[in-house]
Amino acid sequence: MKKDAMKSTEKIPRNQKSNIKVLSIQQNKNKERIKMAKLKTLEDFLMEELKDLYSAEKQLTKALPKMAKAAASDELRQAFEDHLSETESQVVRLEKISKLAGKSLAGKKCRAMEGLIEEGKEILEEDCTPEVRDVALIAAAQKVEHYEIASYGCAKTYARLLGYNDIEELLENTEMEESAADEKLTAISEELNAEALEPAEAEE
Repeated sequence: MKKDAMKSTEKIPRNQKSNIKVLSIQQNKNKERIKMAKLKTLEDFLMEELKDLYSAEKQLTKALPKMAKAAASDELRQAFEDHLSETESQVVRLEKISKLAGKSLAGKKCRAMEGLIEEGKEILEEDCTPEVRDVALIAAAQKVEHYEIASYGCAKTYARLLGYNDIEELLENTEMEESAADEKLTAISEELNAEALEPAEAEE
């Protein structure tokens, strides 16, 4: 009896396998519909964007100290340290927005920031000269800034359209800080880019 029972569980008819596959596909589609159903209004989408930003800033508070430590330029190191303080304030600002909205921003991971930070980690593992590493760190940091500028700009617009003036103002403050940080990195890069050229010219 035991052998027969084992045989019956091991062999599944083709039509039954097909039904199981169809059921699995249908369940996945239902899950996707449930996820999509959460975003029925612009307010729903705004909250998803704010959750993304909250996760992004929290991840960045852990990444910036490593970037500062890796920087050879004192000016670049200071820029990263200054922006770390700003980022910590931006996390607090988002928590204030959370209270104003009456909704939690926790529970979501920003995959875009995760990818950008991972790219930055790869730079730290490369065999670079200090000058080239600084240039690469600026490139990685500016990619982060551009992502955040776009994200805060969109969220600010949604808040304005929804009439959330207090939230709009807080988001605009952060957007301006991100733009200023990006401009500062551009200014620092002008000198460091020139320094990165020197080793290559010397080798020739």
